[in-house]
Amino acid sequence: MAKLAIRPVHVALIGGILCSCVIVLLVRHFVYTRFFRGAEAEFADQHLKTTVALLELHRVRNGSYPATLGDLKYVGDWDHEALNSVRYCPSSDRTNYYVEVTRAWIGRPKMSMPADFWHGTGYRAELAKDCP
Repeated sequence: MAKLAIRPVHVALIGGILCSCVIVLLVRHFVYTRFFRGAEAEFADQHLKTTVALLELHRVRNGSYPATLGDLKYVGDWDHEALNSVRYCPSSDRTNYYVEVTRAWIGRPKMSMPADFWHGTGYRAELAKDCP
């Protein structure tokens, strides 16, 4: 049986591959944490604010919140991206609602809005428990 000889060229090749992998992982981590997380938060923030604005406009015009987001009228092309990124649950009488961002740009964001953001809206956090 022949012995496997490890030559310096093999060591250099394996070392180069390992170094390349480490560099790729570091670059990926840096880019994701610096760029994507910031972009993710901005997309999530905009999706939520767009959805809330459209819901509140619907209530002003119609006297109640829509049964579904598909019932909203005069929705712009860019608004569809926001509406497809949220979970919406109106109360049974459609006087209140729960909404949350489920997808921003890449994944599910972690976000919270200050309490005064919701002042004057029909948002009710307690409706989340009944929201599928």
